[in-house]
Amino acid sequence: MEKELLNYEEIERILTRITYEILEKNKGTEDICLIGIVTGGVYLAERIRKKIKENEGLNVPMGILDISFYRDDINIKGKKKEIKPTNIPFQIDGKKVVLVDDVLYTGRSTRAAMDALMDFGRPAEIQLAVLIDRGHRELPIMANYTGKYIPTARNEKIKVYLKEISGKDSVVLITQ
Repeated sequence: MEKELLNYEEIERILTRITYEILEKNKGTEDICLIGIVTGGVYLAERIRKKIKENEGLNVPMGILDISFYRDDINIKGKKKEIKPTNIPFQIDGKKVVLVDDVLYTGRSTRAAMDALMDFGRPAEIQLAVLIDRGHRELPIMANYTGKYIPTARNEKIKVYLKEISGKDSVVLITQ
């Protein structure tokens, strides 16, 4: 059973708020870069980048990070993933890196992303922006910018549909 929790307008409002929070916390755009975690985080980072451009008139650097080889479940059966290219075409040394992901759950993807980032340099700071935080942390990781906190049961799933992939924007709760 699926229940829609967020629609297009709500997602856009959340991304606008997160954009303003990023700009406020960092006192503008100096030394900021966005890194989207494959797959959903990439499209959300692109939208935040566009909103920063609309508000500040500047293009902040943006990269794409595939964390597949950094995950601690890479060898678990049934966990095959399509590897996508990582593309960070700028130096992250001394930058304020804002990692962007669609859902924060156990914290393991974020840990993998931080490990992967360290192979690219030494950022001054790593911040985390997520559309949905569903709780159930297994690692001590917390988002700096959270769109919506949606407490879930472990047997429930959150599915984020983005127009760039599925043709629509929606967040649904799947109950089995």
